[in-house]
Amino acid sequence: MFDYQKHFIEKIDQLFHEERYRVFTEIQRHAGSFPHASKFDNTRFEKNITVWCSNDYLGMAQHPKVLTAMHKALDECGAGAGGTRNIAGNHHYHILLEREIADLHDKEAALIFTSGYVANETTLRTLANILPECIIFSDEKNHASMIEGIRLSKAEKRIFRHNDIQHLEKLLKETDDKRPKIIAFESVYSMDGDISPIKDFVKLAKKYNALTYLDEVHAVGLYGERGGGIAQRDHLSDNIDIIQGTLGKAFGLMGGYIAAKKTLIDVIRSYGNGFIFTTAVSPVISAGAIASISHLKSSQIERYQHQKNVNLLKKKLCDANIPTITTSSHIVPVLVGNSSLCKKISDLLLHEDSIYVQPINYPTVSRGSERLRFTPTPMHNEEMMDNLVQSLLKKIHLFKKSHLQTEDNKQAVLHGT
Repeated sequence: MFDYQKHFIEKIDQLFHEERYRVFTEIQRHAGSFPHASKFDNTRFEKNITVWCSNDYLGMAQHPKVLTAMHKALDECGAGAGGTRNIAGNHHYHILLEREIADLHDKEAALIFTSGYVANETTLRTLANILPECIIFSDEKNHASMIEGIRLSKAEKRIFRHNDIQHLEKLLKETDDKRPKIIAFESVYSMDGDISPIKDFVKLAKKYNALTYLDEVHAVGLYGERGGGIAQRDHLSDNIDIIQGTLGKAFGLMGGYIAAKKTLIDVIRSYGNGFIFTTAVSPVISAGAIASISHLKSSQIERYQHQKNVNLLKKKLCDANIPTITTSSHIVPVLVGNSSLCKKISDLLLHEDSIYVQPINYPTVSRGSERLRFTPTPMHNEEMMDNLVQSLLKKIHLFKKSHLQTEDNKQAVLHGT
């Protein structure tokens, strides 16, 4: 007889052995005082902390306009959407949100999903399924949701080296001109913080008659004149066939979406199982997202202060000789290079300095490139930054000293002293 429990325990033990077991810190954010939060230990309040790793990049989850819109919708409609849109109908707030998103990206139409993951997986899977003999060209560092959508489509795929234009063109040249093609890539890669050469990808797509699929999850709200992302910033939105984004990061809510021409949106709406058979986003969340997107279309204050704080933190880390990965985006990774050490530094920062930053280990990043990923917001002030830098320096010094002592002990054993 197969021992299920034993097998499950062995799989978890394997993660512990490989130092990949994930521990989720129990916190509760404080409305009106972001980035402060409460940390709990076994459901009991322990202490107040400062959050440094949130993807609520602009603190919009607590913006007064967002909260007011959500309270209003809750009183008007109740909490849930009532089921799938196929059964329960298109809620009025869903339609208003999709119009807001389409306008944000200068597209004919949009479609919302329960998450950015579902949006990617469903759209790529559906497109590749309905296009005859479709072949997908995917950046090697694309998000897991994009990889999963491509895998489930069972379409032929070609993986090109990260942001490598020459390699992508080489693969395109080797493909039959008559076959439908999709080039799938992101704008901002969330772990390294680098930005893709969208303009070059667009040129190749036109040259080889391919559709462009752009994941703007870590860029929407933050870049562009109205928060439409890197494509909008670089005046390339009209050249992208499908723009995918999220409501769960800079916009401060939850959910995902795609924006494109009406016909393409209708195809995904009609054929995409991840949309058809999933309970719709709550109208309360939809109302909050409308308010957030609408505000960021016209307000530059949040984006300005965000970039100012990002640049200030990068400078402070650089001046302190803390090993950061150079990025051209708002992502600030501090390189550790060891999974165990990364976890230990994260734990010490939390327990000793009340600084919360989650360790980023394999398989999220490759082995040897483990890191702490900081995401400063407009609400992180200079005092918080100075405290962070000093705390990091203490931890780095502590582990350097510990490493030297270990090496001295090894030498002592070798020489019999």
